[in-house]
Amino acid sequence: MKAAKGTVFKYGDNVDTDVIIPARYLNSSDPAELAGHCMEDIDRDFIKKVKKGDIIVADKNFGCGSSREHAPIAIKAAGVSCVIAQTFARIFYRNAINIGLPIIECPEASKGIEAGDEVSVDFDSGVIRNITKGTQFKGQAFPEFMQRIIAAEGLVNYINQK
Repeated sequence: MKAAKGTVFKYGDNVDTDVIIPARYLNSSDPAELAGHCMEDIDRDFIKKVKKGDIIVADKNFGCGSSREHAPIAIKAAGVSCVIAQTFARIFYRNAINIGLPIIECPEASKGIEAGDEVSVDFDSGVIRNITKGTQFKGQAFPEFMQRIIAAEGLVNYINQK
């Protein structure tokens, strides 16, 4: 997976893991079941509207709160191809990479992209294009080893392929 393209779901600051996947659903580790409840406490229609390839864009500190790996698993299993934010909570950032969910910090993109915009992301270059508005932003390109982890669908698969 070298690129992503989809419709944007936009959120603000401090979207915590309890909102991404509410604690009441943590008795399951099944990705499909977790996906069915993804974002429901902040966006009840998210799971009804999200399509494979769509992109989440947020402001500061996305994924703060508890260190649960369930949060990026729920996002990825819901079909989201990439999360772009001004900043990420560090543990969420690492968990996302570990399970193969591409995430990019880019404050300019976060400010210049709105809900419903169509966006593409090139993971090799870090270029984020807002197709709807005809604008472009430069995010951080993924290092080669991170691209391999994402392509393998996560760290465990990557290690097992070695």
